Amino acid sequence: MSSELVGIWGRPYIDLTRIIDPAPLADLHEEICLALARIETSYTGGTLKWMGVTAPTVNRDGYLDAMQVIAKFSQEELETFASLDESYVPTKNGKLGRRAGSHADTPSVPSVEFGDETDRPFTKSQMLYLKYKYGVYFPWKVVYHLLENVWWEDKNSGEGKTFGDEALAFFPQTIEWLKRLPFREIGRCVLFGLEAHDHAPLHRDTVPDPNGEVAHSISICPLGNKTLYLASPNLAKRVPIHSKIYWFNDMDWHGVEPAPVFRYSIRVDGVFEPDFVEQLERMVFL
Repeated sequence: MSSELVGIWGRPYIDLTRIIDPAPLADLHEEICLALARIETSYTGGTLKWMGVTAPTVNRDGYLDAMQVIAKFSQEELETFASLDESYVPTKNGKLGRRAGSHADTPSVPSVEFGDETDRPFTKSQMLYLKYKYGVYFPWKVVYHLLENVWWEDKNSGEGKTFGDEALAFFPQTIEWLKRLPFREIGRCVLFGLEAHDHAPLHRDTVPDPNGEVAHSISICPLGNKTLYLASPNLAKRVPIHSKIYWFNDMDWHGVEPAPVFRYSIRVDGVFEPDFVEQLERMVFL
């Protein structure tokens, strides 16, 4: 089975509940649900096809990608769309420019790029407009950064980063528990939620590198019901993950099946404590 998965040390993934006690997750789930009812969340995942990280089968599934839709905009459509970002303002010539201090230039067809890993991240209004008018699919419609990062490349570095003030106010017990995880530093901490009947398309976060180190991360699913799965590109082989706390290799294709209820998990990226890595190796190889 693992011959088509990169995995970790010969295993598809590492179940961490043998080392990290999942018992506190029941109480944290209550805090998390209450917090999600009170805070503003965002969307993500609407440009995975454009980014080239989805499996070949996904590229033919009919779900619309945000940037593939935007790439076909007329200049007028693009300016209407850009106006849903409050940092754009009308200029003397009637076009749209950026407010003082903004780093992105005036959008134009066809060179513009919006969304994840670009200089123009979507606003919530823009994502809602793309969904309502153009039928764009955003897999994760409940997303919240407890600890923010800017670019994918810096997700494992904790330099200059800290948990946000709002997160500390609404997720105090959760953050205290997360701080006790065996990380030397944390570079990103994100809650990813899927609405009922939504799915996460099969994708991979990193191109496989036989000589590359598996990025350190811990995924936490307090109810154990999100069921992220690892798979071969053609979906012929699947490995579902039912653990509440686990580490998987994001070089592998992975996705989440639809279900009739809301599901969420928290992913923490960073650098493990050396002692924890040694403990995992002993657990796997002995």
